[in-house]
Amino acid sequence: MKILHTSDWHIGRSLYGRKRYDEFAAFLEWLSGLIRTEAIDLLLISGDIFDNTTPGNRAQELYYRFLCQTAASPCRHVVVIAGNHDSPSFLNAPKELLKVLNVHVVGSVTENLDDEVLVLHGESGEPEIIVCAVPYLRDRDIRKAEAGESINDKHMKLIQGMRKHYGDICDIAQKKREHIQQTLQEKQQGEAINNAITIPIAAMGHLFTAGGKTVDGDGVRELYVGTLAHVGTDAFPSCIDYCALGHLHVPQRVGKMEHIRYCGSPIPMGYGEAKQEKKVIVVDFNISDSRIVPLISDSRIVPMISEFRIVPLISEVTVPCFQTLERISGTLEEITTQIETLKLASSRAWLEIEYTGNEIAANLRESLDQAVENSQMEILKVKNRRMAQQVMSRVDENETLDNLNEDEVFLRCMDHYNITEDERSGLIQSYQEILSSLHEEDLNAE
Repeated sequence: MKILHTSDWHIGRSLYGRKRYDEFAAFLEWLSGLIRTEAIDLLLISGDIFDNTTPGNRAQELYYRFLCQTAASPCRHVVVIAGNHDSPSFLNAPKELLKVLNVHVVGSVTENLDDEVLVLHGESGEPEIIVCAVPYLRDRDIRKAEAGESINDKHMKLIQGMRKHYGDICDIAQKKREHIQQTLQEKQQGEAINNAITIPIAAMGHLFTAGGKTVDGDGVRELYVGTLAHVGTDAFPSCIDYCALGHLHVPQRVGKMEHIRYCGSPIPMGYGEAKQEKKVIVVDFNISDSRIVPLISDSRIVPMISEFRIVPLISEVTVPCFQTLERISGTLEEITTQIETLKLASSRAWLEIEYTGNEIAANLRESLDQAVENSQMEILKVKNRRMAQQVMSRVDENETLDNLNEDEVFLRCMDHYNITEDERSGLIQSYQEILSSLHEEDLNAE
C-alpha cells in the first residue's frame, strides 16, 4: 500500500487579481504523472481543494478532470476531506456518483461517525487500509456555546471537542481492525495478530497544530476566535500509523513526530512563499519497507493489536515551480537593474515591486512598465514605501480597501470613533466571532 498525501490546492485563487488556472492545471497534470510513476494506491487530499465556497466553472472542471484521470490510473482509491475554505455541501453533492470512481468524499462531520471511518480494499478484495477521514471541524461541530464564556473557556472546549472526535473515530477504526482480525482464517494466534496489524490506520485532518509554522502572506486563515485551539500531538491517538494534515502551507512535521505531517500547499499562495520548496508526501506501507513496533512494553506473550504501530517509509517529493514569483525592492535605479538581469535570463516571472527610494518617483508605474517591455514578465503589484509613509502620517482620501485587510478596516473604524482601549478588547472579540461565523457559513447549503 503506497499513499500520496497532498492538500491546500486552493484552486481558483488569484494573485493581485491575476488568475492562476494555468498553474493549477500544470500541477494537477504533474500530480497525475507522479501517481502513475510512483504506482500510488491511495491518494489523500486533506482539504482546501478550492479557494472559496463557490468555485467557478474553470476550477470545477480542473477538479473533476483530475479525479477522472486518477480513476483511470493504477490508483485504487482517493479520499477527499473538506477544509475551512471549502463548502461541505458543494463537495458532498456528487459524493455518491464519485464513489463509483472509488473517490470517497467527507465534506462535514457525519451524524453516524462510522461514515468517517473508511475500510478500503485491495485488488484481491481483502481489507488493505483503514482511513479516519476527519474533515475540518467547525466550531459548532465540537463545541456547545454557553452564555458568559471567556476566550479561555472556548479554547478548552474546542481542544476537548477535537480530542474527543479523534478519540471516538479512532476507537471505531481499532474495532474495525480487530473485527478484520477475527475474520481471518484460523491460524496460530501470533500469526493472526501479525497479519491483522499489517492493515494500517491512516488519519486525516484540517486544523492548526500547536507550534505550526506559517509564512507572511500565505492566506492561512485562523480557524477559531482569538487564534486559539491550536491542538497538540496528544489529540491524535497512538493507533494512527500516519496522519495526513492540511491547512498550513509549509511542509512540516508536528511535534517532531515523523508520522504526523503537513505536506503544505503545492504552489505558492503569495510572494511570502515564493522561495519555499513545495512538497507532496509519499507514504509506503509495503511490508518489506515498513516496521511494526510496540507502543508499550508488556510481558504478555500475545499483545493486543492496539499496542502496535506500523512505521512506514515516508519520503517527500518536490513539486516543480510552474510560475516564478519575484519580489524586487530598492531605488528606481536598483529596481531597473534587477529587471534587466531577469530579462537577460529570459525570465517569465510575475513581479511584486516595492520602491524604497527617498526621492519622489513621478510616474513610477509607467517607468516600471517601460522597464519590462519586450519581456515575458508581468508586474502584478507596485508598492511605494515613500508614498505609504506619507499616507500613514496623515489621513489620505486616496487610500483604498485594497491596501487594508478586514482587521485593519475594523481598527480604523475604532480609531475614527475614538473607542477607548478598555472598550476595544470586547469589541475585537465580538468582531472576530462574527468573522468566524461568516467564514464557516456554507453558502451552498439549503
